[in-house]
Amino acid sequence: MPADVPKADLSNLPRTIWWDTDPVDGVPGVYLIDQTRLPLQGDILCCRTLVGVETAIQSLALRGAPALGLGAALAVALYSENESAATTGEEWLAGIDQAAERIAQARPTAINLAWGANRAKEHAHDLIAQNTSLMSAKEALVAFVQQMLADDEATNRAIAANGAPLLAPHSRVLTHCNAGSLATAFYGTALGVIYTAFNNDKIDHVWACETRPLNQGARLTTWELMCAGIPNTLIADNMAATVMAQGWVDAVLVGADRICANGDTANKVGTLGLAVLAQHFAIPFYVCAPTSTIDRSFADGSQIPIEQRDPRELAGFTASGIITPQGAQEAQALDALTAAGSHDLSFKAGHQMTVERKGGAYALDAWFLTTPPGADIFNPAFDVTPARLITNIITEDGVYNPARLG
Repeated sequence: MPADVPKADLSNLPRTIWWDTDPVDGVPGVYLIDQTRLPLQGDILCCRTLVGVETAIQSLALRGAPALGLGAALAVALYSENESAATTGEEWLAGIDQAAERIAQARPTAINLAWGANRAKEHAHDLIAQNTSLMSAKEALVAFVQQMLADDEATNRAIAANGAPLLAPHSRVLTHCNAGSLATAFYGTALGVIYTAFNNDKIDHVWACETRPLNQGARLTTWELMCAGIPNTLIADNMAATVMAQGWVDAVLVGADRICANGDTANKVGTLGLAVLAQHFAIPFYVCAPTSTIDRSFADGSQIPIEQRDPRELAGFTASGIITPQGAQEAQALDALTAAGSHDLSFKAGHQMTVERKGGAYALDAWFLTTPPGADIFNPAFDVTPARLITNIITEDGVYNPARLG
């Protein structure tokens, strides 16, 4: 690759989730980027209980199948460190089993949640079976889940190394939702392929679908690509057919939340439509995912439970950002509102807003109703793409035709 060709710069991308100990009180916690507030706020959440991680998962502060698996494993270790009162290995394992079962059910579609929780649980059982002392077992469990974070990045880079050669030089690719660094510990699956391919002079441009109703593509994917310095254009979900019809898309790259034995794949809702369009326009359609996303216990996609989300996600839109007043009058008004801390505002038609002081500025979180009150709403989080519409499934172990997974 010529020296004057720019390379992806990932130095601006944060780690998505990690384990750390508070330097003040010495209490361990699971730290994560709050993805509900990106890109205009870069808040970090610290969860000290299993329920805290569960809440982060259900609110989508933590999202993306690989990241969910890591979050589940970290939550089990967090329970062990901060909440278990066990004095024997048997008691400890009973609590671990309950914690793993609970966190695995935080969201129903992504198989990685159960995968991560079960890995942590099984390791705990192995430790006790080896007559490890309770104190040592707890320490070893924390070390194990921390290693899972490092392993995840290595897995993502292997997926990228396997996927990048499939793209022709100077490709223009389209992606949906966010299968990037934010959906993993670091680097990403579908975006990981894009990062590696870009560095190998394989990609000229990326089309990013906005991904309604929560706009992960607009908020997260475009932010990641801009941080990395990769040319990209944001489009509304219903514009994909237009750019494909113009001949501006050479491949589609998406992630996955569960892949069945026959290759049927669940991913963010809207993926199925893109796969149908890709087949119509003879565009390769690639699913990029770790093998932990493959669920061979499900024969086909009809068995995948599809999560139904809060209708409010579609009934309106959220906005988060940092605002700086233009003058003294505005500052005084905001100071009065936030003198006692965060201040909640409610408006006619159900609009809601929270304002709080943040350094020399103010943090704003709002929800605005954009549909008629009482509108009937169907809001599935995922859809299932049949294996016949998928060109290849790219994993850390290699590239597979969907029919070969079984």
